[in-house]
Amino acid sequence: MVDLTFLKQFTKDDPKKMKRYISLYLDVAPKTFEEMQRNFNSGDWEQLRINAHSLKPQADFMGINSLKEELMKIEDAVKMNEFDGIGQMLQTSLTLSQNSELALKAMLEQLEN
Repeated sequence: MVDLTFLKQFTKDDPKKMKRYISLYLDVAPKTFEEMQRNFNSGDWEQLRINAHSLKPQADFMGINSLKEELMKIEDAVKMNEFDGIGQMLQTSLTLSQNSELALKAMLEQLEN
């Protein structure tokens, strides 16, 4: 689910840098999902699309390809005014992110030891 190959290459396998980027993702992703849920609940589709778009490169950076793909589906659905399935896409994205966060936290602990 999480493939840190890109992050390792980008940071030249520097544990300090890797910890910083992982920590940043772990800080930003939950907040972004909270905002996306608010956007969904209020029907603010454009802001939902923007938030999904902003999280997409971060998911890519962490090697969470399944999340990146789901976020792209949300973006595309909003662009095409197809709102019916967005709730399920958002829930799937959130589940993927939460599962990835567990894996990233474990990796963070390994880097600290």
